[in-house]
Amino acid sequence: MSISLPNRAVLQGLIVYAGFVLIFLFFAVMLWDRGFLSAQNLTNIVLQTAPATVLAVGLVFVLAAGEIDLSFGAAVALSAIVAAMVMRVTVWPVGVAAGLATGMAVGFVNGAIVAYVRLPSFLVTLATMGVVAGIARELSNLQSIPVTADTFIGIFGGGKLLGIPSLVIWTVLALLIGHLVFRETRYGAHILATGDNPRAALVSGIRVARLRLSVLVVSGACAGLAGLLYAGRLQAARYTLGESDLMTVIAAVIVGGTALSGGRGTIPGALVGSLMMGMLSNGLILMGLSVSWQMIIKGLIVLAAVAVSLRDPNR
Repeated sequence: MSISLPNRAVLQGLIVYAGFVLIFLFFAVMLWDRGFLSAQNLTNIVLQTAPATVLAVGLVFVLAAGEIDLSFGAAVALSAIVAAMVMRVTVWPVGVAAGLATGMAVGFVNGAIVAYVRLPSFLVTLATMGVVAGIARELSNLQSIPVTADTFIGIFGGGKLLGIPSLVIWTVLALLIGHLVFRETRYGAHILATGDNPRAALVSGIRVARLRLSVLVVSGACAGLAGLLYAGRLQAARYTLGESDLMTVIAAVIVGGTALSGGRGTIPGALVGSLMMGMLSNGLILMGLSVSWQMIIKGLIVLAAVAVSLRDPNR
């Protein structure tokens, strides 16, 4: 009787969850007297990682389709700034719509160039990252724009519903919708097929160009929502919002089990990866490590995750 071994994706998933538990236990032991296990600290980790988790949901769609988006951090800042500026002259729902539309517009421009001009998404989003960041700086004049709409702040920032923070509610909604669409719909299957083999997907009738456009719009929409969450939590919009999320979110998604080369993705894994990166930042801060060492350690984790993701088991 032969015993079937777990496939590579399953093993990588197990490694992710095992790594999460080991890192948690390490900090729990090393920082037991510094409040790491306190309810307030653990809640702060979840709240601080909420925007990054929302961004990770969008990036799973992009990477699984075989593309990449480097502009989502800049789109976060621009979306928050546009929302804040609109809310200064009109009601907050219009500001919310403007913020989401801004993120989706950035994604649409990226997707249209990638899909129909047929330029690599890496180069396109690298270029638009600079353009969008420059627009955010120009609009804000390098100044913080305050957000004073109490209802907006309650819904997208510090409010609660039945005792659950609004940031957590938005994050859970993004995760649930993302997971259902990604795993339970034909659209999600088409994403995986395109990321695995674009030519075969095209031959089978999948509209590859339209799909590439759509996944980048999804990423832009998630960036818009993340911008609103930042603006609500901080009660202000600034051009630096999302600036440090690029490496964190990419690391979270890859560590979570989404293949950088496309064809494989997981929303629950992205959640675990995001919480892992947030827990890592929190623990390193409590240990007193400098920002430089935090960047070094996160960079090494990204390198290890990419190595595991791209390594050819037949070599």
